[in-house]
Amino acid sequence: MNNKYQALFEPLHLPNGIELKNRIVMAPMTNYSSNSEDGTVTESEINYYNRRSKGVSAVITAVANVTVGGKGFPGEIGVYSDEQIPGLSKLADGIKSQGAKAILQIFHAGRMSPADLVPNGDVVGASDIPAVRGAAPGIVPRELTTEEVDEIIEAFGEATRRAIEAGFDGVEIHGANGYLIQQFFSPHSNRRSDRFGGDVEKRMTFPLAVIDKVQHVVKEYTKNPFIVGYRFSPEEPETPGITMGDTLKLVDVLADKKLDYLHVSLQDFWSKARREADTSKTRIKLLLEKINNRIPLIGVGSIYTADDAESAISTGVDLLALGRELVIDPEWVQKIEAGNETDIKTSLDLNGQEALDMPDAFWKVITSVPGWFPGVE
Repeated sequence: MNNKYQALFEPLHLPNGIELKNRIVMAPMTNYSSNSEDGTVTESEINYYNRRSKGVSAVITAVANVTVGGKGFPGEIGVYSDEQIPGLSKLADGIKSQGAKAILQIFHAGRMSPADLVPNGDVVGASDIPAVRGAAPGIVPRELTTEEVDEIIEAFGEATRRAIEAGFDGVEIHGANGYLIQQFFSPHSNRRSDRFGGDVEKRMTFPLAVIDKVQHVVKEYTKNPFIVGYRFSPEEPETPGITMGDTLKLVDVLADKKLDYLHVSLQDFWSKARREADTSKTRIKLLLEKINNRIPLIGVGSIYTADDAESAISTGVDLLALGRELVIDPEWVQKIEAGNETDIKTSLDLNGQEALDMPDAFWKVITSVPGWFPGVE
């Protein structure tokens, strides 16, 4: 291995004591490949993850919905029923058999749920404010009652119990990308007057309650170290919307919540803040300054080459998540480790579905969306 990439292969001890063998993790990416009828995991999905688990230190799965009404995509993993545990066990076992930690990402889509994917078309949200972006723009969601919000918090706990019973090494709470947890934190989507709404501190109530519930379940159901991470999006383009200033306040609180990592969701690792922060600095730099070594931070966003990764890790970020690049080249990590970084593929082979162990549904989506993956025009 070229010594300039040595930092990518340093082990990292998470706050709970679990060691990650290197600084590269597989980013969560929806793959549309579970059984649509019941949310159970498919063999093609297991093969897809197994192939990409060999080099990374951890795999964060695609989102798994914690209630039947929280589904955001066709072919989405479900973790709302004990009947889904056997399939989840196969997924966790497959990832771990390749030497990576298995982390299940859990979420509720909220107002981002397409009406045809949830019972009776009952799309719900923090408030009755429609999304202006995403899969369900313009649909007016039904505002959740306070009792329903409490039930969803419980559902995140039950999802965590199932992940533990299925043998996962951890869960990632998905508070990013416009889904329900973010909807409660956002002034665009949260206009509530109960304890879950109000100023920026009060809009943290739901995210923090979910974290508390997940951590309580971990203590109750396992004596072994179990990873709990939290993913967030730093800003929203809407006005009102989440600002970088809001997120820095949230991160300041999250850094003291005894989580194992924070995971920022970015399209571009080097993107800069938009508002309510120093717009000359990257979001990563601002986050690292606020965190001040209290908790590991995962960075992500258009990292394709070994040099991209080396530049990113040199910022001081603790871990790098690769999504599209591991789809394009499942052996990305192994090639760098073997000194063959010049052999890394950075453009999708449009004739390579079988060679890449890609499920049909996922392949169909990524090859039909121009610009999502390099090589797809």
